[in-house]
Formats: sequence, structure tokens, C-alpha cells
Amino acid sequence: MNILIVKLSAIGDVIHTLPALNAIRAHYPGAHITWLVEAAAADLVVGHRALDRVLISKRKSWMRQLWGAGRWETLRAVRQFLHDLRDTRYDMIIDFQSLLKSGVLVWLARGNRKIGFDKGMQHQEHSYLFLNVRVPPVDMEVHALTRGLMLLKAIGIPTSSVVYDIPVSEADHAAVEALLTGQQMSGNRPLVAINPVALWETKLWFNDRFAALADRLVFEWDVEVVYTGGPGDRGVIDEILSMMTAPAANLAGWTTLKMLAALYQRSALLVTTDTGPMHLAAAIGTPVVALFGPTAPWRTGPFGDGHQVVRTAPACSPCFKRQCDEHRCRCMSDISVQMVYNCVGQILAKPLPENIK
Repeated sequence: MNILIVKLSAIGDVIHTLPALNAIRAHYPGAHITWLVEAAAADLVVGHRALDRVLISKRKSWMRQLWGAGRWETLRAVRQFLHDLRDTRYDMIIDFQSLLKSGVLVWLARGNRKIGFDKGMQHQEHSYLFLNVRVPPVDMEVHALTRGLMLLKAIGIPTSSVVYDIPVSEADHAAVEALLTGQQMSGNRPLVAINPVALWETKLWFNDRFAALADRLVFEWDVEVVYTGGPGDRGVIDEILSMMTAPAANLAGWTTLKMLAALYQRSALLVTTDTGPMHLAAAIGTPVVALFGPTAPWRTGPFGDGHQVVRTAPACSPCFKRQCDEHRCRCMSDISVQMVYNCVGQILAKPLPENIK
């Protein structure tokens, strides 16, 4: 049996689909399973033991390059991608994305059963039109990870447990240790990771509050603090560091996704906004303190036990808006340093696993 999983992005969405992948592998142990993913999240599935093949769409870079000097090379790359997408006839194609961009690729792929949610899912963009097996829609108030497992259950694939199995190697762990050593992290104290960034403006907390929180954790809990983010976040984190009295490390842009997973696995906890790294930490078993404002933690919060969600829940939240003019992001500005500190303290007060002592 040939099976194609379509889940292109983003980081959190791909992580939420890993339990579905493992459930499919458990139900069809002899199947040849392919995952179609976009480049930004590909590191999470390349090398996964439940997969036989990964197809990577570089849609965003292709769209930029089509208008540049290398347009013919880009067109050849797109042609090769489409050839690879269509070189197999799949017995089953499952669209976990439910967006127009995934629906078009499902339509282009060759498959007997093209499966996904029917009309009625929020932000679906008519993706159901490209399916020939349409599963009744489920409530969007159900967590995203659970919705994916419900899709499988509807087509007869049982899901008895939630397993991610993110492919983190010894080389990833060694690379993280080298980074920490280079940042003068002693390794003798618990490590607290902080991810202060997010793509949505409305998900952001205040830099001075992150700095104040980190200082209190260093001086009152005797921990070491490391900040994470992408290459474009180094300036923001440098600004936070300039507001701190205690030392801390800025690893923004220095890690792959697998290295980031290794770093979080080594950490006592992660303090974070609602963004992809939050789900990565939860998936590898690290406790998360997540700051939620415009979005709904019951839909996309850190999945599993042992996590803390900090949320003030004004009447306008969740609004799911990327910009807020009317309420000036009260949902985030009302979160105090003390509120976050208290949640962190609840986690640090528990005995720490041996690997993070």
C-alpha cells in the first residue's frame, strides 16, 4: 500500500500531525508512506522512522525566484517536484491541511482515495472540492492534534496513543552542547529556555517583562537562561538582553529544528508565546509555560499534561486577529511578570529529571 500524507506547514501544524503518522504506521506496518511538506517544516519529518519518503515543496522561494534572473532554473525545479509528486499512484492520500494550497497538490497527485474533511471546517478554502472521500467536519473548538486523529478514526484507523517520535540525533545533542559551551553556559544549573517571539504582533509580550522575568529566575531560582528564535529575531533578543542584569544566551538563528528540540529536551522548561517552538517543546516532553492572548489554548495550546497556560481572557479574547487597534492587545498587556513567574515556579519546584540537572 502507498500512502501520501499532505501537511505542508506550519511548524506547529506539522508537529500536531506526527501522532497521526505514527498511528498510520502502526495500522499499516508494511505500507510505503510519503509525507508532502513545505521546506520550513521539513526538518521535523526528514529522517522520521515512520516515513519512507519526504517530498519537499519550496513554494515560497519558488514564487520569489520566478521573477528573478534564475526563473528558468526555478521552473525546472518546479517541474521536477511535480514529476516526483506524480511518479507514484497512491492507494490513499490524506489531506490534513484542509487549505487551498494542499487541495491543489492533492488534485495534482495520483491517488485512488483522496481523503479529508468535508465542507464546514473553518478557514477551509474549499479544499474539500479536491477530495473523493469526505469525512464529516468536526468542531474547531477541539484541539488541532485531536482533530487529525478524529480524521483517521473516521476512515477506520485507530489511534490509541499520542506518539511524536521527532527524529533528534546524537549529533543534534552534541551541536547543542557545543553552542551552550560557546555561550559560557556552565551546565551545572537547570536551563530555562525562553522563546519571546511570534509572527503575529498580537501574540507578543513586552521585552522589558521578559527581561524582568529572566532576571528573577536567575537570581531567585539559580537557573541559566537561554533565548531562542529565528535568524530575524536576534535583534529583538539582544534588546531583551540589554535590559537584563543577569547573563543569558541568545541562540536565535543558530539551531535547526532538530537542534532546537534537543535544546528544549535538555531544558527544565520553556517560557514562550503561542508559536511553533511551544509545540516542539511539548512534543519532546518538556514542560511549557505558554502566554496566550488572541488565540485559544483549547484549540492550539501545548498538548498534554504538565504545561501551564497564562491567559487573562478579556471579553474580546480569543479574537484570532493579527493586529489589534481597538483593545490595544489587552489580552497580552494584562499578563504580568508575577503571573508568569508563579507558573514557572510551580514547575521548577518539582524534582527535575536527571538529564537536565
